[in-house]
Amino acid sequence: MKAIVYTRYGSPDVLEVTEIPTPSPKDGEVLVKIHAVSLNASDYEVLRGKPLYARIGGLLRPGKRVLGSDIAGRVVAVGPNVTRFKPGDDVFADALDTLGGFAEFSCVPEKVLEPIPSGLTHEQAAALPQAGAIAWQGIVARGEVKAGQRVLINGAGGGSGMYAIQLAKLRGAEVTGVDNAEKLEFMRSLGADHVVDYRREDYTRTGKTYDLVLDVQAFRGVGAYKRALAPGGRYFYVGGSVTTLFRVLLFGGKRIRLLAVKLGAKHLGPLVELCQEGKVSIIIDRRYSLDEVPQALAYLGNGHAKGKVLIAISD
Repeated sequence: MKAIVYTRYGSPDVLEVTEIPTPSPKDGEVLVKIHAVSLNASDYEVLRGKPLYARIGGLLRPGKRVLGSDIAGRVVAVGPNVTRFKPGDDVFADALDTLGGFAEFSCVPEKVLEPIPSGLTHEQAAALPQAGAIAWQGIVARGEVKAGQRVLINGAGGGSGMYAIQLAKLRGAEVTGVDNAEKLEFMRSLGADHVVDYRREDYTRTGKTYDLVLDVQAFRGVGAYKRALAPGGRYFYVGGSVTTLFRVLLFGGKRIRLLAVKLGAKHLGPLVELCQEGKVSIIIDRRYSLDEVPQALAYLGNGHAKGKVLIAISD
């Protein structure tokens, strides 16, 4: 089968298109013919091996040769003791632990797979797992956003931000989106009341404060985040530098916390329902072929993606 592989950390240039054996499902695994894979910041981080925690699978060289975790496709075979799925079933998953999505076929643990919800395409299902989980838990499950609150989303023009803006507006919040200049109109189109170009303005120094900050690109110090919080306000961050992680763990207190996201398609039920009802839109910025994974990751890594970027592998 065709796959995109890499054997050393680096830029998208280290990725290669090659033929590797089609895997066979082991005990508890399902072989999925991949139809679509969505890109996440985690793919770019593990490709580069930066920040340092992205090297958990292999300190000096990648532990897994094929990236890609948010997948959707069709079951073609099942391993021993698989009971929930059969060949022909349409499924999706966040396969972050096993990866392998940038290929024509992938063996995925049955426990992380879910049926594709009715009314959603393979591409829409692939665009949900990681980004949707971060947004749902940051805004609703953990964030508990209420009507009238002031919410700021840093990195609001990407995949997680796309969902987060819409969820915060559904709950009646006043939303500020922060990202680069080319995404300002996109954030407005999602419902953001205010937009900020981070290259021209530091949202932590404007004097404005927020009841909740959801930050998917955390690189500032704890003091800066405290300035941006209203009395009783909370700050959740996902990703960012190792330095930021340690500073927040040591000095953040109860109001500034790492958002420990429960990943997996099984946690997306309420968000899926909103998508099925048309209350939350799944916006796909660009589609690339499997051969174009390096270009797709470069587009994402350079900060251009507005919403989700997809690899479309088969119909």
